[in-house]
Amino acid sequence: MIIETATPADLEHLLAFRREAATWLQTLGSDQWSRDYPADKLLATIEAGTVFMLRDGAETAGTITVTPEAEPGLWSPGELAEPSRFINKLTVSRAYAGHDLGGRLLNWAGERAANEGAVWLRLDAWTTNEPLQRYYLEHGFTHVRTELEGGAVNGGPRVSGWLAQRAAGPAEHGFTDRTVRVTA
Repeated sequence: MIIETATPADLEHLLAFRREAATWLQTLGSDQWSRDYPADKLLATIEAGTVFMLRDGAETAGTITVTPEAEPGLWSPGELAEPSRFINKLTVSRAYAGHDLGGRLLNWAGERAANEGAVWLRLDAWTTNEPLQRYYLEHGFTHVRTELEGGAVNGGPRVSGWLAQRAAGPAEHGFTDRTVRVTA
C-alpha cells in the first residue's frame, strides 16, 4: 500500500469517506461525525499538505491528517510549546476494516512526526466514544485529560476533547511512503 499527500481532487472522496464512517459509527450507537464537516475547512487542510491518503491500487483504504496545528482551546500553552504533531480524521474504509490499518497509519504518523522534529504525537478523540478511546490506549497513547469547554469546528459544543499523546518515533507500518519528506 502507498501513502501519499491528498490533492484537492480528493475532496469529494474524503467527504464521502467521512459520511461512510459516520454511518458505520451510528450503527455502533455513536453520534461521532454525525454533523457534516465543512468542505472549505477540509479543502484548506488538503491545500496545506497535511491530509494523507492510503491507497491500495485504485482504492482508498484510509486517510489521516497530521498537522503542526492544534485545535484551539485544547492544549495548554506549556503543551503547545513542546514540539508536537496532531492527528485527526483517521478513517479506514469499511472494506479494509480488521487489518489494523488504523494502527499502522498511527505508526506512520508517529514516524513522520519524529522526522519533522516532534517529540509528541497528539490527538483529540470523541469524548463519548469509549471504544475509540480504548483503541488509542491500545496503540500506545496515554490519556492526558478531557476538555469539554469550547465549540466544535463544525458548530455546536465541543465533542472531541478526549486528549491523548504518545512519543513520536519510528515504528513499523509497512507502507510505501510517497509523501514529501519534511525533516527537522
